[in-house]
Amino acid sequence: MRKKSPIHLLAAAAALFSFACATTTFQSTWKAPDAQPLRLTGQKVAAVFVSRNPSVRRRAEDAMAREISARGARGVPSYTVLSEDRVRDIDFAREVFQREGFAGVVSMRVTGTETQYTYEPGYWAGPHYAHYWGGYWGWGWGTVYEPAYLTADKIVSVETLVYSLNQDKLVWAGRSQTIDPQHIEEFVSELAKAVTEQMQKDGVFART
Repeated sequence: MRKKSPIHLLAAAAALFSFACATTTFQSTWKAPDAQPLRLTGQKVAAVFVSRNPSVRRRAEDAMAREISARGARGVPSYTVLSEDRVRDIDFAREVFQREGFAGVVSMRVTGTETQYTYEPGYWAGPHYAHYWGGYWGWGWGTVYEPAYLTADKIVSVETLVYSLNQDKLVWAGRSQTIDPQHIEEFVSELAKAVTEQMQKDGVFART
């Protein structure tokens, strides 16, 4: 039987545990220069996750709505007011949001995924073999073989758009990357927190 090398074994382990942890960073952000600071406390904000998979959309929007509500606004999953067969109709969506009294919309869309590989070469180092107690003992502990390792990270790119319906404009946009996201709920929750923190840094929210 052919034995698998440490590289093959580690690559398999990396594939199994590719959702172990997550880290979100922003590649770019944009703020409308003429937009008024957002005041969304107590107001309805639609959570929109663009996906052709209804189950993924619902789970993601539920997670987004919870994060929006946790920050003072009233997060509402868009699937509760926009059915699958009408969600792509912009005129219908605008009419519904206006009729239901929404003040804003937060939209997220996955724009790409990729796998990033990191290779750590192996090495062998240590003193020469000598007498047992004076040499081998120190040699045995001091001479260490480190096999080569190959790790794989899954990177998910997301575009987030924030609209003010009161101002009828896009007020903030960001492109982010998340490394090794977990389940969709945890992924969206982390992303929503990162978006909120970045928007605060960019001065999008009104000071209270």
